[in-house]
Amino acid sequence: MEGKEEDVKLGANKFPERQPLGTAAQTDHKDYKEPPPAPLFEPGELTSWSFYRAGFAEFVATFLFLYITILTVMGVKREPNTCATVGNQGIAWAFGGMIFALVYCTAGVSGGHINPAVTFGLFLARKLSLTRAVFYIIMQSLGAIAGAAVVKGFQKTQYELLGGGANFVNHGYTKGDGLGAEIVGTFVLVYTVFSATDAKRRARDSHVPILAPLPIGFAVFVVHLATIPITGTGINPARSLGAAVIYDMDRAWDDHWIFWVGPFIGAALAAMYHQIVIRAIPFHNRSRT
Repeated sequence: MEGKEEDVKLGANKFPERQPLGTAAQTDHKDYKEPPPAPLFEPGELTSWSFYRAGFAEFVATFLFLYITILTVMGVKREPNTCATVGNQGIAWAFGGMIFALVYCTAGVSGGHINPAVTFGLFLARKLSLTRAVFYIIMQSLGAIAGAAVVKGFQKTQYELLGGGANFVNHGYTKGDGLGAEIVGTFVLVYTVFSATDAKRRARDSHVPILAPLPIGFAVFVVHLATIPITGTGINPARSLGAAVIYDMDRAWDDHWIFWVGPFIGAALAAMYHQIVIRAIPFHNRSRT
């Protein structure tokens, strides 16, 4: 106990030469054990109430996410002069702010994924089973469709006139541009998710207070600032699917594959980078055998 109290007092300055701030995750810690990888299939989950409660939490969170963000996008497009609206910055804040709030609210129930790309990345890192990953993606997609449907139900004429928040590659950009923007944007998001929720980092750097939903929401915000002009910013296949299904115009479907392929590639790259390069988990496991 005495040593731990000293750690709290001195924090990162205790080892200024041997352990600079930011590299703590590269060393071993006596109070931390790597959690075992999630099983590929977990049939027992299907009989657990917490499993379905988590899926419903993902449904509601994605529903609210689509409802608020699509209304924000429509509000900007309604005015001929963007200076009279919140503009792209306001749209970015709406997306980032909603992710911050919803991850904060649902993290203790489902993990607060609210995005099939995040779920896919965490599945590749063996943080959850295939059973749960598939269930989450289905519930996220249904929640997104329901959220967009409610917006259209309230404002059908405006919804169809203003594009319904659907994603597509904007004029002046190629499909390759759109795909690249989605890959890099999702990489930024999923890499932030891994870093902000890293259990070993929290165990080692306990003197660095971190509220995981904050950097995740901020990552969504800055990616939207960069890619709204290119694709309207997807980085969330459920968000793109919900808007496309309810808007249901050819333009929304022409480029729709980009908003699944791009985020899944970006999520896979982020998962590999964090697990192999940053955490070096395969090398740790090899050294123990």
